[in-house]
Amino acid sequence: MPTSYDLAKTQLLDAALSHVPFDGWSEATFQAAIRDADVDATVARAMCPRGAVDLAIAFHKQGDAAMEARLKAEDMSMMKFREKVAAAVCFRIEAVTDKEAVRRGSTLFALPMYAADGAKLIWGTSDAIWNALGDTSDDVNWYTKRATLSGVYSSTVLYWLGDDSPDTAATWAFLDRRIEDVMRIEKLKARVRETPALNRLMAGPNWLMRQIKAPTRMPKMEFPGSWTAPRD
Repeated sequence: MPTSYDLAKTQLLDAALSHVPFDGWSEATFQAAIRDADVDATVARAMCPRGAVDLAIAFHKQGDAAMEARLKAEDMSMMKFREKVAAAVCFRIEAVTDKEAVRRGSTLFALPMYAADGAKLIWGTSDAIWNALGDTSDDVNWYTKRATLSGVYSSTVLYWLGDDSPDTAATWAFLDRRIEDVMRIEKLKARVRETPALNRLMAGPNWLMRQIKAPTRMPKMEFPGSWTAPRD
């Protein structure tokens, strides 16, 4: 159940979105959102210490949550695995409520001081997709799957931002090509494993990679208490 903190931040984000097309994810947008949402400035700054940057991050995570909800609701039992991955990326893009906000966000996270935040968000989206699709890898594959999908997702989003084709058909075709490229790499890796000479050659690197483990997952916990806006 959303807390008072969550609701206040959502109100601030909703108010900011009408200003982002004009001022980007900037301090001007943040201040305008505070006025429009009628949120105390001190409270707003406590929720978003970096102002609109934190709202841009919240906007991205909001899209991830919508994608995860749709993945749970859709019947994908008859799909091949590559089709499930493509559908997940498609659902994530279709979860976007404001294309210009994504465009402005791409510009923001391309800046050197926010590049790490942008990379973390893309990785988080890829991680959410793999988890939703039931990935159980706990070795180096955990990392390679997410790194590969991060490349597919980010390149598809950039293509989508410039796509004006009917029903975004060009973007979905682009996505299919990117996933086909990934499948070719996976087939090549499988052939290497099946070739005795190459398999022996890779024995050392393979042993080293088997020592790499996925990060320990902490269970999501609901802590008691909630945040309440101060009274005037």
